[in-house]
Amino acid sequence: MSKKHINRRRFLQMLGAGTVASSALLTACKDKREESAIGNEYVNQVEPPKDKMTFRTNPVTGDKVSLLGYGMMRLPTVGGASAREGKEEIDQEQVNRLVDYAIEHGVNYFDTSPAYCQGQSEKSTGIALHKYPRNKFFVATKLSNFNPATQTREGSMEMYHNSFKELQVDYIDYYLLHAIGGSGMDDLNRRYIDNGMLDFLVEERKKGKIRNLGFSYHGAIEVFDYLLSQHDKYKWDFVQIELNYLDWDYANEINDSNTDARYLYAELEKRGIPAVIMEPLLGGRLSNLPQFLVKELKTRDPEKSVASWAFRYAGTPEGVLTVLSGMTYMEHLKDNLLSYSPLKPVSKEDEDFLYEIARKIVGVETIPCNDCKYCMPCPYGIDIPAIFVHYNKCKNEGTLPNDSRDENYDRYRREYLIGLDRSVPRLRQADHCIGCGQCEPHCPQNIRIPRELRKIDEFVERLKRGDDENEDS
Repeated sequence: MSKKHINRRRFLQMLGAGTVASSALLTACKDKREESAIGNEYVNQVEPPKDKMTFRTNPVTGDKVSLLGYGMMRLPTVGGASAREGKEEIDQEQVNRLVDYAIEHGVNYFDTSPAYCQGQSEKSTGIALHKYPRNKFFVATKLSNFNPATQTREGSMEMYHNSFKELQVDYIDYYLLHAIGGSGMDDLNRRYIDNGMLDFLVEERKKGKIRNLGFSYHGAIEVFDYLLSQHDKYKWDFVQIELNYLDWDYANEINDSNTDARYLYAELEKRGIPAVIMEPLLGGRLSNLPQFLVKELKTRDPEKSVASWAFRYAGTPEGVLTVLSGMTYMEHLKDNLLSYSPLKPVSKEDEDFLYEIARKIVGVETIPCNDCKYCMPCPYGIDIPAIFVHYNKCKNEGTLPNDSRDENYDRYRREYLIGLDRSVPRLRQADHCIGCGQCEPHCPQNIRIPRELRKIDEFVERLKRGDDENEDS
């Protein structure tokens, strides 16, 4: 990664004072709108080698960690039932096959949480890993005490001890304070400081129950800076951050108040703290690019998938320990294995090319929804992610019916409305939003959700009326 002088910009604090509700996180399993679907790129997919995985050494503990880490957040489900309806059941046989294949090809880092997949992810991960020798894998999980009931010392302790039971382990390799910064310093104090849990976890590390202690960062930069200022006290073994070629310089622009990855990575690098990377595809946005950008990537390297550019970029910095990916399908796993078996670091020319792609992505001005579903369930039944995904899809494909003077306007208008009804039941569309704002504090991308839903509702109403307007929603 090229090293440039870092000027800290003024970072806005994440909207809302509430914590991320656990009910929102519990919907974070896989549904039919897979985050990293890459079209037909898998048709003639090459089989990845079994002995070429790139490994990074944790300078703190000496762990030899696979550069590709398996994120157990979007696990395959039985029958494709909707996660938003709360009906899905994890397909354990398929999880086992994916984990077996990953381990066979060198992956040894598995990241989960008590909150993922409606609380089923830890158990599923434990089942899949249990047949392997304990020194064959590293497992990471989190103190995901978002719900007020779990923020008491008793509630947090119960969550912590239950992770050992679900994962079927005697120690946890990488343990995280989960999603710090989303609601500022008060949230950090309430969840980890005032209840004594951070001090307890430090003691558990001394006892060997935790091998590495860190935190995942989302949101308010003051919390990130504060925890790093306490590095001498807590001795963070790693920190999990969002890093990709779009967030490197444009996180603030696309997410309204997030911190650019350039700053986050540099602060860790200067302290020698390994970085674990989340969102290398930015929730799938960097694999589902507008077609004109896909063409640019394919022209530069026809043999590489769109997603592979993002994975190579995220894995190139030497301070990166592992890059997490939520791989639901075998095709996704194989493609990511090809990116890291072994890693071909991005060159300076590649880096500049990707930064130009990032600049063009910002110009598209889609709604920065990652389809993480942290905003769900909506108390009024609105399918917020599905509405945003449909809008962004049409925007990216250049089929958004904005200009009635366009010769394709009538066709685009009809396709948008039909596609919306197919993607989102009528009673769950934007016109049913009352603007209560309960969703907004839960969004890690800091989207002003009620405002965006209102804009889309007005846009859809114009399309239904057939108004002769030239207006970009």
